[in-house]
Amino acid sequence: MYVYDEFDRAFLAERVAEFRDQVGRRLSGALSEDEFKPLRLMNGVYLQLHAYMLRIAIPYGTLNSDQLRRMAHVARRYDRGYGHFTTRQNIQFNWIKLEELPEAMAALAEVGVHGIQTSGNCIRNVTTDQWAGATPEECDDPRLWAEILRQYSTLHPEFTYLPRKFKIAITAADHDRAATKVHDIGLRLHRNDQGELGFEVLVGGGLGRTPFVGKHIRPFLPVRDLLSYVEAIMRVYNQYGRRDNIYKARIKILVHEIGAEEFSKAVEAEFAATRDGALRLTDEMIEEIRGRFLYPDFEPLDDQPAALVEALKDPLFATWHRNSVHKHKIPGYSIVTISLKPIGAPPGDATADQMDLIADLADDYGFREIRVGHEQNLCLPNVASKDLPELWRRLDAAGLATPNVNHISDIIACPGLDYCALANARAIPVAQEIAKRFSDLDRSRGIGRLHINISGCINACGHHHVGHIGILGVEKNGQEFYQITLGGRADEQAQLGTLLGPAVPYEQVPSLIEDVVDTYMELRAGPHELFIDTVTRLGVEPFKERVYAAH
Repeated sequence: MYVYDEFDRAFLAERVAEFRDQVGRRLSGALSEDEFKPLRLMNGVYLQLHAYMLRIAIPYGTLNSDQLRRMAHVARRYDRGYGHFTTRQNIQFNWIKLEELPEAMAALAEVGVHGIQTSGNCIRNVTTDQWAGATPEECDDPRLWAEILRQYSTLHPEFTYLPRKFKIAITAADHDRAATKVHDIGLRLHRNDQGELGFEVLVGGGLGRTPFVGKHIRPFLPVRDLLSYVEAIMRVYNQYGRRDNIYKARIKILVHEIGAEEFSKAVEAEFAATRDGALRLTDEMIEEIRGRFLYPDFEPLDDQPAALVEALKDPLFATWHRNSVHKHKIPGYSIVTISLKPIGAPPGDATADQMDLIADLADDYGFREIRVGHEQNLCLPNVASKDLPELWRRLDAAGLATPNVNHISDIIACPGLDYCALANARAIPVAQEIAKRFSDLDRSRGIGRLHINISGCINACGHHHVGHIGILGVEKNGQEFYQITLGGRADEQAQLGTLLGPAVPYEQVPSLIEDVVDTYMELRAGPHELFIDTVTRLGVEPFKERVYAAH
């Protein structure tokens, strides 16, 4: 985990004091809502359907136990007892009163977390793989480079008022758990043939009203040039991005309209003029940041300890272990995913009591570290394998050991019309009903890996375009309807889903999804062919023929 210094703490305290004054002026009537809006957005405060929402960044998805406990405190004291984890490694509190926002923000600032740049036309929270630094797949810890970008981009004077919001994601593993290809900038850390560390660079990815998969513009960028090259991209976008039309203002539209080749030429020209300037990273700079990450003091441990071997005789524990425990780069340790998708619960929500418990578990078994994943689950990245049985017992007692990670009930969903003023339809109840239909875990294991993503509107906060099954809420004559797409994916083979057919009303969605799954089970080449592979092989027509014949 990265250790913040006194400068960081003083900066956050000053920002809270400034916002406290702004809220006071809003409450007194000295500021109208229109005047207050740009001020609150700079601090991650949105006005939603029923109340103000506070979005807090979790830089590159890493939390310590004190920070998670403080989030639990804010949920309990200022909200309604829970928080919602998002697809971009943020947490949202949906019910905080305006007059109490400064106190909630001050409490969070004390432990080094805030909502700065979680809204507005700026560089948002830089995200990465929730297994970063723990998985044996990596060539380096991508959080180091995300932290360098965080420091560079925070309150950057040139990029605080971009044409539109801007999102960056980084991965260092062959399997992309950070959805880098659907971000404005996607960075894949790897080594070239000479063993040098650098980035493959993609630009122009993104979802929403006009979705695109990112375009490759550089196969290898030396790490020392990271900031220079990112700044070159930002300057080209800032100069040529549309400001006359909010729907055409994202960098993906610019890249699409002029072409990736022309965009790349403009970036390379800007980069050539600045690459050897002040933004060039020296070894000393890199190591100074790397040195401020605290890594666990791992002990030499048995990879198959007796306690684990004995516990695996319990079929319930064995099922959870197969589903939620993954190989660590250090022998004797494991990566544990904690599902926030118990059957019937809102996806991505955690109660204050659950957050407190997970913080305790991180203290007891995980070197005080918790991660937030793109899939809206949490993770303990550094657990001694000998402690897994006791960890599971405590998770199970709290209802946090559902072994459905990457299964059909592990649904990604935005808050939808239950909370969001932009939404056209509900997302949470649809996710809950689908999960109930597939509550039989033996059945879901038989189905295999299958990702469902649900968005309540075209803004795609649920990333429905890249779900194996995507569900988009639309409004028709005042009623909630849903479009279904098949074949999307957000990993290293990212692609957008294909529309299945006409939108269906709210009450038909769960049955339609069951029909899609039943069709897959009939058409797959065998039990090892995943849903996404069947759709890729056959296309959507066989599904369309069978599903719509039944509706």
